[in-house]
Amino acid sequence: MAEKVLMKGNEAIAEAAIKAGCLHYFGYPITPQTEIAAYMAKRMPKIGGVFLQAESEIAAINMVYGVASTGHRVMTSSSSPGVSLKGEGLSYLAGSDLPALIVNVQRGGPGLGGIQPSQSDYFQATRGGGHGDYHMIVLAPASVQEMADLTVKGFELADQYRMTSMILADGTMGQMMEPVSLEFDIKPQPAKPWATTGTNMEREHNIINSLSLVPEELEQLNFARYDRYKVIEENETMYEEYKMEDAEICIAAFGIAARVSKNAINEARKKGIKVGLIRPITLWPFPKAPFEKAAKTVKQFISVELSMGQMIEDVKLATACQAPVTLCNRVGGMIPSPDMVLAAIEEAAKNGGAN
Repeated sequence: MAEKVLMKGNEAIAEAAIKAGCLHYFGYPITPQTEIAAYMAKRMPKIGGVFLQAESEIAAINMVYGVASTGHRVMTSSSSPGVSLKGEGLSYLAGSDLPALIVNVQRGGPGLGGIQPSQSDYFQATRGGGHGDYHMIVLAPASVQEMADLTVKGFELADQYRMTSMILADGTMGQMMEPVSLEFDIKPQPAKPWATTGTNMEREHNIINSLSLVPEELEQLNFARYDRYKVIEENETMYEEYKMEDAEICIAAFGIAARVSKNAINEARKKGIKVGLIRPITLWPFPKAPFEKAAKTVKQFISVELSMGQMIEDVKLATACQAPVTLCNRVGGMIPSPDMVLAAIEEAAKNGGAN
């Protein structure tokens, strides 16, 4: 059995990134993810890596762009308003087809909001995060172990598909402590013949750039990018199903909301209510298939969120309105309680599973 250590979610992300071969970190402190930067500040100099606290979030994401163009694994982390500042850089990374890992440990918003947990950056993450037509791979952990595992997975997917991966965690995941194994089966990094590593006069120069002034060429670049996205949608969706075998009511939730929902589901089952959970692990690509399947038998879906209702739109799209989808939510840094979710389940059951 692998040895486990007690770590905060933020620390687990940082250590997992190092083990995945990330030797470059650029960031700026903001609650509730500051421990990632603090951890990197201590560890990077000891392993021959580079830690740099940039003068701003904008500077940090542009430093990520520079290192990513050389083919080295690189990471930055922030929280909601900080990620907004990185939006232009995220679009530049996408336009240049550069792999990198971005971590967003979400806090309440909009604006500066508060420092408590939130999931209200779902739209920002799953719809790209900046201007233009593009996607990021978005991974949503629901435990400290997944904070670590999905960090490694994020780097590997970024390299495989030459695009940005994002860890989208709520503040609870970043601050909570759990035992975690830091032993990973890490794939060798692929060759990166596109990287700007110097030529030694042996090949043509590589140029990394997101500017394309010929409309026909830009159109073809976008078409090709979306062809790659189709491959990702077909092969890289991840999700968990919990007690869905005979479920008549389905909870959709990710992150801390999924953990709360499991407790409510267990209590509802004791009362004879057939309810289960589908937990998206990839928020993009969204796991449509299990929702499409469930929509054939489930009488109602309940989306449990720490937002005003963002993932619920993807649940409705995936289920094609074959069953009602309702929202159970808290916002502003508040977390739905198991009792609140249980009450929503009981209300659905009282109505025969239909709204």
